[in-house]
Amino acid sequence: MNNNYSAKINSILSEVKKAVIGKDQIIVKVLLAILCKGHVLIEDIPGVGKTTLALAFSKALSLEHNRMQFTPDVLPSDVTGFNVYNKAIGKFEFRPGVAFCNLFLADEINRTSSKTQSALLELMEEKSITVDGRTYKLPEPYIVIATQNPIGSAGTHNLPDSQLDRFMIKLSMGYPDFSGEVSILKSKYNANPLDNVSAVADASTIIALQEYISNIYVDDRIYEYIVSLSAATRNHPMVKLGVSPRGTLALMQIAKGIAVAMGRDYVIPDDITYICRDVFEHRIMLNSKAKLSDVTAADVIADVIKSVPVPGIGSEGK
Repeated sequence: MNNNYSAKINSILSEVKKAVIGKDQIIVKVLLAILCKGHVLIEDIPGVGKTTLALAFSKALSLEHNRMQFTPDVLPSDVTGFNVYNKAIGKFEFRPGVAFCNLFLADEINRTSSKTQSALLELMEEKSITVDGRTYKLPEPYIVIATQNPIGSAGTHNLPDSQLDRFMIKLSMGYPDFSGEVSILKSKYNANPLDNVSAVADASTIIALQEYISNIYVDDRIYEYIVSLSAATRNHPMVKLGVSPRGTLALMQIAKGIAVAMGRDYVIPDDITYICRDVFEHRIMLNSKAKLSDVTAADVIADVIKSVPVPGIGSEGK
């Protein structure tokens, strides 16, 4: 295990916690997704710190970031870019859209049109953008952190399943606890907590961490456990559409990140169960029977975890 990487992860977490108070588990999960080359969807009510969280990460990681407030009049070309004719040189030139950066904050993504939402599909999956038949690579690393508000459906457009599936994890921050909210008031008494966040990593550091995490050891029994969990969602009596192979892969990838964060160079079943709900919940479509029975996707995942036998792999490692 590379102790330098563990120390770097802890230093990043410490910086982000200066601006986001009382949400340590959320901060850890977002960082894990970033280090596992994934994208993050944060669904919550306004004012709980979703945007602050994303901006704190951009500062701590010293990544080039852009933010777009999605509204009904945002066009796909605003995101991807477009070609414009340059009369001086007599040819078309490409003007990059707002998505050309390392960390793209898509604020209230469900308030824009389905057409504009679809512009994100290629850039999230392929890390590239195609305009007028020409493909442009996005910078590395590339992360999308999107937010959406579940309250107030007027003027919103639900994300299609194909796009939800491209988010590695979906999180909800929730209200802070009493002491946490008091700390927030004190931290914003006469300053912006984001000003206290210092850069402790850069793009090359993130790429190195991503490469290290991708090579973490996974036992064959862990592979089978992950696939068994996914298969159980597809065969569950309350599920219309279960977890896709992309979701299975996402669970394996982020489990490797958890192993590194815990100081190990191998994955154990606890890594899987810790993050399973965040990876699976937005990928499950319930059937009418579940809705009539008031069963949620979280209930299904809890049932699946209980029903699938846990392989006998623990702290002894490989």
